[in-house]
Amino acid sequence: MTTPKPTVRELIRQHYSALTQSERKLANTLLENYPAAGLASITSVASAAGVSSPTVARMVKKLGFKGYPQFHQALLDELEARGVGPTQRRNSWLAEAPETHLLNRLTHAVRHNLEQTFAHIELERFDQAIHRMADTEHQLFIVGGRITHALADYAFTHLQAVRPRVTHLSDSSGTWPHYVLDMQPGDTLLIFDIRRYETNLLRLAELVGQRGVAIVLCTDQWGSPISSVADVTFNCWVEIPSGWDSSVSTLMLLETMIAAVQEQRWPEVRDRYERLDELFDKTHFFRK
Repeated sequence: MTTPKPTVRELIRQHYSALTQSERKLANTLLENYPAAGLASITSVASAAGVSSPTVARMVKKLGFKGYPQFHQALLDELEARGVGPTQRRNSWLAEAPETHLLNRLTHAVRHNLEQTFAHIELERFDQAIHRMADTEHQLFIVGGRITHALADYAFTHLQAVRPRVTHLSDSSGTWPHYVLDMQPGDTLLIFDIRRYETNLLRLAELVGQRGVAIVLCTDQWGSPISSVADVTFNCWVEIPSGWDSSVSTLMLLETMIAAVQEQRWPEVRDRYERLDELFDKTHFFRK
């Protein structure tokens, strides 16, 4: 099976240590508004980053492109990939898939997704997100979209056992203003958004960001538009030989986050688990 090509974001991070100071300034500008910052002409991109056009040309060659046109096209291809539906995704995979069993191809793809996802997580950013999610002085809100609502529900089920003051926003976006009304500066919103990105989730993120709420975003390798307003963004690789994207890497990241919040608050969590078990016993919820 052909290994998926790295995104421009991946290439920038892979080569970042080899870039000059001016090139790093350009790289940071591109990453801050990705991929839109690289979709203009070479002179416009250089001007926006405060560097020269030759600096842009040198950096794209360090990333492995013959020149700026190839770099620009790679970003356009990624932008197109963001919006494709199930039929186009399946046709794309079928056109390139070797004659091997689907189980083998899917296993290879999932393994690649996990490796890429965790290789691109910065420990400092991860710890920052965990600190926010473990802060019981403030509320933790959780929300997902049409597909990712299952991940949000999974997160809520576990995190409400780990800590108090956790709220799962309902699936109906019409009720979201009621939740936003009660959000305070210092609260945190954990949000899930993968392609095709949902307009209502972006609007929600913009609203809560204006209220001083920290946003922790779990998205795909292309990056939801919410990345532009999120405090911490985790890019999870999701592409598999299917008409649908995979949630395996996102779920693995989520389970790691849940475990990290638990460990950060362990004495309180242990007491909370014991009291929760007493309640389950009284209600005979589980079979003995």
